[in-house]
Amino acid sequence: MNATKIISIVLLLASLSLGYYLVNSVKSEIDEKEAIAQREAAVIEKLKLIREAEIAYLEVKGSYTSDWDKLINFIKYDSFPIIQRKERVVTLSYGADSSIITYDTLGIISAKERIFRASYNINAANDGVFQEFLVNTGSKVAQGQGAYVLNQNGKNVTHKFRHAGKVVKLENIFEGQQVTKGDLLITLEQQKFDPDIDIDRLAYVPGYDNVKFTVYAAKVDKSGVSVDVIEVANPKPFNRERSEDADVRTKKPLRFGSKTDVTTSGNWE
Repeated sequence: MNATKIISIVLLLASLSLGYYLVNSVKSEIDEKEAIAQREAAVIEKLKLIREAEIAYLEVKGSYTSDWDKLINFIKYDSFPIIQRKERVVTLSYGADSSIITYDTLGIISAKERIFRASYNINAANDGVFQEFLVNTGSKVAQGQGAYVLNQNGKNVTHKFRHAGKVVKLENIFEGQQVTKGDLLITLEQQKFDPDIDIDRLAYVPGYDNVKFTVYAAKVDKSGVSVDVIEVANPKPFNRERSEDADVRTKKPLRFGSKTDVTTSGNWE
């Protein structure tokens, strides 16, 4: 074998090795980004659950809590009142519309049910003559799906669901009945979180065995008014680009809320 062939073989092997290295490096980078995205999605879902629990805790107890045991026990053992909000629009003597809002306490549910499920009242969007429901009790519906039909000014109009969920109740309304804007027609329920999640592990960051979310809850003064604030954050982000020193909030470790402002928004939103 002459020197030219030897050099050609060496160059070919070097090219193949370099190509394999480059392809493998790109694949590893893609795999790492996908793994980070999956882990952060799990962290965000846990933060959303904690946020719902803290908001419910505030409504019942009058303040947020930084005590994980108190929050966990609240979810597992406490209760929550069911409040129904009704709005009726009336026309005043001089022609303007006025909204009359009433609240009724319908009963008591567990705190877990309040946190894990969302209930929506589907009210008549306008005055009209009721024609029909387009769903049945127990139906699973999608956002944008037809809900009911009203005859408005001689024309049948289909009104659609603004949320996905399960129909739990249809009001006793018959075809040809006059309805007023704001009348309750349908009650819809939506499962927001996995009901089988381990509540006792609420404080722990998904992907770690012993890393807990940091939580700050306090009352601060805003223009002479005492207000409640909360911030819950992941102290050990999977993405190395996330840092507390980042100038942009979206580049900081995943969190919701603020230590100084009245907000529960997440920095992923």
